[in-house]
Order: sequence, then structure tokens, then C-alpha cells
Amino acid sequence: MKRPLWRLLWNSKQEAAFDVGLVIGLHLLGRVLEALFPSDTPLEAYDWVGGLWMDDLLMTGLSLSLLARRRFPVAIMTFNTALSIAQVLLIEFGPGPLLAINQESDPWIPGLTPWVIYAVAAYSQGHVKQFLAWGMVAITTVLAVRPWEQLNGNVIVVGVVWTILPAVMGLYSGARRRLVQALRERVERVEYEQELLTEQARADERTRLATEMHDVVTHRVSLMVLQAGALGIAANDPETRRAAEELRTSGCAALEELRDLVGVLRRGAADEDGLPDATPPTEVPDMAELIGQSEAVGVPVEFTVDGDVAMVSAAVGRTAYRVVQEALTNVHKHAFGARVSVHVIYSDDRLRLVVRNTEPPGRAAADLAGSGSGSGLLGLQQRVELVGGTFHAGRGADGGFELDVVLPAYVPTGEAVGDE
Repeated sequence: MKRPLWRLLWNSKQEAAFDVGLVIGLHLLGRVLEALFPSDTPLEAYDWVGGLWMDDLLMTGLSLSLLARRRFPVAIMTFNTALSIAQVLLIEFGPGPLLAINQESDPWIPGLTPWVIYAVAAYSQGHVKQFLAWGMVAITTVLAVRPWEQLNGNVIVVGVVWTILPAVMGLYSGARRRLVQALRERVERVEYEQELLTEQARADERTRLATEMHDVVTHRVSLMVLQAGALGIAANDPETRRAAEELRTSGCAALEELRDLVGVLRRGAADEDGLPDATPPTEVPDMAELIGQSEAVGVPVEFTVDGDVAMVSAAVGRTAYRVVQEALTNVHKHAFGARVSVHVIYSDDRLRLVVRNTEPPGRAAADLAGSGSGSGLLGLQQRVELVGGTFHAGRGADGGFELDVVLPAYVPTGEAVGDE
């Protein structure tokens, strides 16, 4: 991206606006002071250069150079010092002044000198540049007070006000700006360190949860699957064997989901170690069974799919399946008889699920609506956010309910390093 030209002189548009306003204001102020305080120096003193046009030209150039005072204060001070030396030499040993002198007590230096010295004190950086700059400030101060002439209190006071005072103000401004910058950097550093500590605490908590799920929950479910398999083999009753097989199948599916969740929790550590993920992408589980179950109990569902079917992580596919399953279950409980639509939208890197239902024709049965723990949507939201998705659920404009979930297409599970 090309850098804007104004960035060469300023850090922000506020600085640019201030400096432009300053230059315009100083130019107008000079004109007002010329009108209020007529010059004591006769115009004939400038005849050797053809009048005051040279003064106007040089002061205009010095005034415009103040636009670069933040970036090139030493260069501007060099130009200002050269004009000051030329002015004094021409008055003492030459034909007359080069720059306009308004009052007798005015220093023989450019009228914009205070602003140039302020810029040097506030913005100059580097030991060499500062040494040169302060040397020129000292020379300009000596030229302003004119110690080689008979001491004049007014000349000395005006010379100090024009040189020493802006230098002190510039030093104060520069020190204050550096202090504010240091405090800002310190705050940013503390905030960054706090973010690192928070992220580390989250990673530690995820690791702890993954360990507990792996050591406790997965172990218990594995025992249940083994016991169900043993029961299916030992039982003589066909109904018992069928029930045991269903229990074993459900347990195996639960183990697969637990493995995915443990992998998601561990993926941060796996990524930090630079280890690749070996979990192959899969298709989103077929939702036709869910749609058929819903229609079998009298709740027709309008099911649409947009986009190319994407290959997703196993954890993402199962999460998408659970989203639709929970949404249809809630419709059966709380909005039986409402029209339902399930919209699946595939894109390059994400999967979006939108489940809507209209306002139900009547009130849901109390025993059916009151069944369950009442935390289905909360658990669903936590599961969606665990895989890096976004979850939104709320009332629709037509009095119905809408569930809008966006899932990433791929979430590394880290099972390649997490399994033992």
C-alpha cells in the first residue's frame, strides 16, 4: 500500500491540521502586528535590496518550512541561523538590514525564531543533531542580545524572550510527550502481557479438561461399551442381545464424539509443538434421518442445501448434526404443529445452519414442554463455541423461533498427538 504524502511530515491528520493552522495563523499575526506597530526603520534602509520584497520572500519560505518542524527541526534551525548571521553582518559591516526590523528593541534575527527554537527543543533527536541544534540556539541567542553593543535592557529582555523562553517551553513539551509515549507503551505492554497470561490460563484449563475427559469420562464409557458387548454375547434372549448391541453402538458413537472434543481441547498444545493433525476431513452426517423422524411424528420440515458440500472436520460435522437435532427436538416440545425450515449453507471455509419455525398454532403440552433439563440451548452454544463457531438464537419477527449457527469448515483436533 502506497504511503500518503502527508505521512512524510506528520504522524496523524490532527498534527497536520495543527501545523497548517499554525503557519496560517503566524502569517496573519505578522500582518496584524505590522499594522498595529508601524516600523521605526525608514524604508530607505532596504533600498540596497530593492525594498522589503526579499524579507517577504525569506519569511514566507521560513514560515512554510515550519510545516516540517516535527521531522526536520535541525534543518530549519540551520536556515534560521544563517539568516540571523547574515542579518547581523549586513547591519554591522554591510549596506543595511536584509530582514525587516520593526522596533528598535527587536532582535536582529527572524521574527519566527521562537517557533524554530521551540521545534528544535521539542522534536530534535540524536546526540549529534542535538549538539548542532543547541549550538545554533546559543549562537542565535548571542546575536539576539547583541553583547558587543552597549547593554540595553530592552534588547536583552526581548532577546531572552525570543530565544531562551521558547527553548524551555520546547524542552518541557518534548519531555512531556516522551513521558506520555512511555506510559502508553507501558500500558500496551501490560495489556499484552495480561492477554498472554489469560491465554496461558485458558490453555492450561483446556488441557486440564481434556485430561479429565480422557482419563475419567472416556474410561467409564469404554467400560460401558465393553460390558454391553459382553452382555450381548452372553445373553440368550434376542431382545436382550439387540438392546445390548444398541447400547454398545451408542457407546461407540459417544466415544467418537468424546475423542473429537478431547482433540479440540488439546489442539492448542499440538499447534504449539508444530505437530500435524492426522484427522481426515469427512462429510457432514446425513440429516435425512432427523428430517424423517420429525415428519414421522407430524412435523414436516422444509430442508434445503446451498453451495457445494464441503469436507469438514469430524467434530464440526457432529456439531452441525447436534444443532439440527436439538433444534428439531425443541420444535417437537414447544412448537408442535409449526412450519419448520432447515437451511444448510456451504461456503469455502464455513458451514452455516439456519433453523426456523413459525409461531405454533396452539400452546405446547405442559408435560412435554417441561421435560428435559432446560439447558439444551446453553449446552449447544458452548459446544458451538468450543469448535470456534458463532451461535445465535432468538424470537423471529413472525412470533416463531430462529437458530442461526456458523461453524468453521475445519477444526484440527490434535488426536494425532493426543491419543495414547
